[in-house]
This record gives sequence, C-alpha cells and structure tokens, in this order.
Amino acid sequence: MQRRRHRRMLGLCAMLMCLGLQACSVRPPAPIEDRASTPAPEGRSYRVQPGDTLYSIAWRYGLDYPRLAAANAISPPFTIHVGQRLALREADVPDAPVRPPPAPARKPSEAVPVSPPRRPAADTSPPRTASPPASPKPPLQAAAPPRDVAVGTWRWPAKGPVVRRFSATLHKGIDIGGDEGDPVVAVAAGQVVYAGTGIPGYGELLILRHNPRYLSAYGHNDRLLVGEGARVSAGQQIATRGSSGTNAVKLHFEIRENGKPIDPMRLLPPR
Repeated sequence: MQRRRHRRMLGLCAMLMCLGLQACSVRPPAPIEDRASTPAPEGRSYRVQPGDTLYSIAWRYGLDYPRLAAANAISPPFTIHVGQRLALREADVPDAPVRPPPAPARKPSEAVPVSPPRRPAADTSPPRTASPPASPKPPLQAAAPPRDVAVGTWRWPAKGPVVRRFSATLHKGIDIGGDEGDPVVAVAAGQVVYAGTGIPGYGELLILRHNPRYLSAYGHNDRLLVGEGARVSAGQQIATRGSSGTNAVKLHFEIRENGKPIDPMRLLPPR
C-alpha cells in the first residue's frame, strides 16, 4: 500500500516538473518588423535585378540615392542596367559644373565697297535669292535645382486612423487604417521613381521623389494607378488601398530625408 502511494507521489512530482519546464520555455514572441531597411554590408556590392531602380536599391539598403549614385559614378537621370554591379556605399556628391557665360557676339566688320562683277552676255539664268543668315542659338542654361517642399505643403496620403506609429528601431513609417479600395494620394508634387513589388515587406509599392532631400513611399496598395517616370501633383490619386504583402487592409507610409527614415507625423499637417 505504501509502495503504491510512493509511486503515485513520484509520478505526480514528475508531471509537475514537466509542466513547470514547459511553462518556463513559453515566452512571448519578439516583435518583428518586415519593413526595416537591410543594412548595407561593409565593402559589399549588389547586382542589379529586373525591376530595380537606383532609388529602390538605395531604399532597400537605407542609403541616400544621390550619394549612392556618386559612389558608382552614375549621373542623372540615374539609369542602371540589369546585371550591373553597384558598390553599396555612399560618396560625396560632386558640385554641378558651372557653364561659362556665352562669348559676346562679334560686331560686323565694316563693309568694303566692291565693284559688281561683270555679267556675261550669254547668262540668262534668273537671279538667285540669298538665304537669310541663321539666327544664333540661345546659350544653354543650367537647369534650376528642384525647390524644397515646404512643410506646410505636405498632405495626408489617405483618410483613416493611424493604427501604428513610427519607431526608429522597428517601424520605419506609419500605418493608416481604412477600407480596401480607398484612394491613396501623393503627399506632395513629385515623380514616381519606383512602382512594383520587388522590395520585400511592402507589397504593391510606390516611391515618389519630391526633391533631392525627400522621398515618400506608399505600401500594401491594392492597385497602382501611376507608373515609373510619371509626374504627379500634390493630392493626385496614385493608388488604391489594399492588403498586398500583409494580413490587413492598411496603407504603410514612409518619408525618407537624405536616405534616412523620419517620423512622417513631423511633416504631415495636424488633423
């Protein structure tokens, strides 16, 4: 009888120990951010893939696109080719060359009277009309640098509540909730420099260049309404909200300043 009780007690103790070990091993999962920029490995390079642009490569590795271009001797409009290998580093952007002023026009020399040539008697051809001299071409002018977008001109990219805010370590932008198909608009005038799904974690993604300082990105769209190279105005619809690349309908919105993520709430107007 005592042996049975002893065995039962040993079995109960063993069961309690197993349950305790399992409880200790269960821990809450660590937060995961699938949109964090991939740090550029020191001294590494990247081979251009179909669908890449210089802007998307810079965005993926958290680099400033003008400085990435300078490091690889790529001039505007920053054309790259499939198979091209880029050094994943930054370099100082060289100053734009200053064009010399046009040379002053020469004064016409004084006319010297010349006796008209004798006309042969047998020449019966009609007189030829002299063609007027070609007008001089205007001197080439350097293109004006893009004007920085003032903070007061930024617009919200979509209606809806902010369901997740910016985090410098985990979340590089903000998430705006809403319904599928809601319009997504450009927060400021700019040019589409990337449109596609080549950057993991963003789904259907658009990146706009507003000036050399600012880029903005719009992720998880259902449908893109503009393509690469298109120029858009502030408030123009560029996409529809969706859930591509994620498990909920929302717009993921980011702003990069000189290649670095910043809190969009610093620039967006209060509402």
